[in-house]
Amino acid sequence: MAGTRGVGREAAAAGSLPGKRPPEPEEPSLLGAAGLSPGPGSDPGLSDSEESVFSGLEDSGSDGSEADTAAEEEDGASSDEQHSGTEKPPGQQAGTPLPRTEVASVRLEDEYVEDSSDEEDIRNTVGNVPLEWYDDFPHVGYDLDGRRIYKPLRTPDELDQFLDKMDNPDYWRTVRDRMTGHSVQLTDEQVALVRRLQRGQFGDVSFNPYEPAVDFFSGDLMIHPVTNRPADKRSFIPSLVEKEKVSRMVHAIKMGWIQPRRPRDSTPSFYDLWAQEDPDAVLGRHKMHVPAPKLALPGHAESYNPPPEYLPSEEERMAWEQREPEERRLNFLPHRFPSLRAVPAYGRFIQERFERCLDLYLCPRQRKMRVNVDPEDLIPRLPRPRDLQPFPTCQALVYRGHGDLVRCLSVSPGGQWLASGSDDGSVRLWEVASARCVRTVPVGGVVKSVAWNPRPTVCLVAVAVEDAVLLLNPALGDRLVVGSTDQLLSAFTPPAEPAAQPAHWLEASEEERRVGLRLRICHGKPVTQATWHGRGDYMAVVLATPGRSQVLIHQLSRRRSQSPFRRGHGQVQRVAFHPVRPFLLVASQRSVRLYHLLRQELTKKLTPNCKWVSSLAVHPAGDNVICGSYDSKLVWFDLDLSTRPYRVLRHHKKALRAVAFHPRYPLFASGSDDGSVIVCHGMVYNDLLQNPLLVPVKVLKGHSLTKDLGVLDVAFHPTQPWVFSAGADGTLRLFT
Repeated sequence: MAGTRGVGREAAAAGSLPGKRPPEPEEPSLLGAAGLSPGPGSDPGLSDSEESVFSGLEDSGSDGSEADTAAEEEDGASSDEQHSGTEKPPGQQAGTPLPRTEVASVRLEDEYVEDSSDEEDIRNTVGNVPLEWYDDFPHVGYDLDGRRIYKPLRTPDELDQFLDKMDNPDYWRTVRDRMTGHSVQLTDEQVALVRRLQRGQFGDVSFNPYEPAVDFFSGDLMIHPVTNRPADKRSFIPSLVEKEKVSRMVHAIKMGWIQPRRPRDSTPSFYDLWAQEDPDAVLGRHKMHVPAPKLALPGHAESYNPPPEYLPSEEERMAWEQREPEERRLNFLPHRFPSLRAVPAYGRFIQERFERCLDLYLCPRQRKMRVNVDPEDLIPRLPRPRDLQPFPTCQALVYRGHGDLVRCLSVSPGGQWLASGSDDGSVRLWEVASARCVRTVPVGGVVKSVAWNPRPTVCLVAVAVEDAVLLLNPALGDRLVVGSTDQLLSAFTPPAEPAAQPAHWLEASEEERRVGLRLRICHGKPVTQATWHGRGDYMAVVLATPGRSQVLIHQLSRRRSQSPFRRGHGQVQRVAFHPVRPFLLVASQRSVRLYHLLRQELTKKLTPNCKWVSSLAVHPAGDNVICGSYDSKLVWFDLDLSTRPYRVLRHHKKALRAVAFHPRYPLFASGSDDGSVIVCHGMVYNDLLQNPLLVPVKVLKGHSLTKDLGVLDVAFHPTQPWVFSAGADGTLRLFT
């Protein structure tokens, strides 16, 4: 019977909670068998149901597995009920019916008595431990058996929630349990409880908040008091604490710390809204506040009976109607009426009120700190041109004789002779003082550049024609200088093994020597410019070809040629030697590079911010450079200051073709396609802290435009403040 009773108890436990782990089978023990019959130590008054309850507890205690003890105790209520209702008394045979008896069952208080869930109980037993501690773990706590309660494998996103909301009819009563991470469906009683709490009602349905109040005290007057306790002594003795407080207040009043309340003034205060705002008033805190503009007060013109001088005549009325509304001085015409009752309604009243409202709340008003400065003080103080004399002011001579446009010109070091090259294939030599053409040398091509040797002891002119540079001895001036020039050229002895050079030096034939030609330097590519070094022994040549061999340097005494650059930097426009230091300036389309010839390195790169550089000139002191461009700009650079332009002059209206510095006077000139030569005063000071003074002083005109070309070249006289210009009209002009 002990074994049978144990089996029934286990079956009852398994039926009540199928999710629990079934207990291990018990071994039949003598203790369990002895417990079936009432022993000598047992209470004979216990009923069968009570005995079965305690026998179930004994059986649960006699179980061999300690892990299943808790599960057996949890299942005690359901198993005991089945024991009390279904167990047979001792000695009863199987199959024999028993009469039903009313047995008082002993109920144990347990939370699982009414549990009808078919699933495993997963109540979290972590207690008051914060759930944030389990953020990095796969579980969220432990159940009653000590097993881990794992988090859901996948957290439902918004799409899952939406699908569940559409498919699940009980979605509205489903909540998420933070302790376990699972969804819990509320029962009807829990939903009703939540709704009562939301309405502010009590959670218990049976609680009546409006029960009749119990009157603890009757309204009858009684002769005996509720308490007959005698009064305290402190109730009729003055308080020392209050005495201390009163003495402190009296002292504060004597010292003036406490002021008596002043009676309020009952007279109302009024404010003038349209008065001038005080800067110290409330609006003074807003420093950027600008008050709204006030409307102008009406004048005599607005009167219904204005004076006669305010009434417009017929001509004034027609002129007022023909003007634009913005140009009218008054937005109405004054009229005269016999009385105020005859004045009609103003037609633009609503429009003016609307514009006033827009002006009040939409017009942006900002306070700006305005400095009272005379505009004349902002213009730099330039000296008067008469104080900057001497400079050329008028045209003195015109040199005529070329049949086509004159591209280039050059002045001899002494200033007595002038050489010019033209598209008619000739080089002409002029006497400066008389404008007489002394000599004409045909060269058989377009002359791109002419350069007189700057050494006074050498009479030599370099002429760039097509792909060659011709060295001419014009045989002008001192015969000793002419003879020494020929001796210098004839004293050269060619080396035994000539080195490979980018140019070929050729002696002139007898016929060419009669014309004045002494040497021919052939390059194989068109030559656009030839310029001499200040000492007269070196010459730089610009070739019209892309690549590294755009610039060549020739040495006259040794008849050597070399290419100073390894690679090219764009199309070279002009080159110039520095007058003092061993520098070479190379002007490309967008930049001017300054190279150190001895160190063979790039020293500076000037950015003129022009589209296309056309010409280049260096100041005689060597610290300033000017560039002309085809976008009608003249850019002045201060090499000691910056690689950016110090000043950009836009006096010309068309492209600049040539710029030049005077070797002695603080003057520089520029020639443009607009047919004018602008002479400017450019004073460079020895003080490095003082910037150069640039003042345009004279615009010289005289050349006529031919094929949209004006002045093609300019050059200053070496000793006098004169300027020469070569134009597309085939003439040269001297301005003095």
